[in-house]
Amino acid sequence: MGMQNTYRKAYQDKLESQINEWAAKLEVLKAKAEQAEASVKIEYDKQIEAISAKYEAAHTKLRELKEAGEDAWESLKTGAEKAWADLKQAVEHAAAKFK
Repeated sequence: MGMQNTYRKAYQDKLESQINEWAAKLEVLKAKAEQAEASVKIEYDKQIEAISAKYEAAHTKLRELKEAGEDAWESLKTGAEKAWADLKQAVEHAAAKFK
């Protein structure tokens, strides 16, 4: 495996690990939403819906990265980083809001 392939694999593994961590946080938020009072539950549900959409976008980018050839990988990496930043911000915002 060449240096570039090693880097790609490590990068993809890092993203996969992070997305799994965020999926776990999303599940915690869903559990909290189930226990919340009706007025708070609506806000939880809005946050969860927003995070779920960003999660799906990030997951799609990860899948595209894994399947990308050398030429497309760098440009897809930029899109993946944006999706990751969006998801990270949404998860952190929701986690802080609903502590």
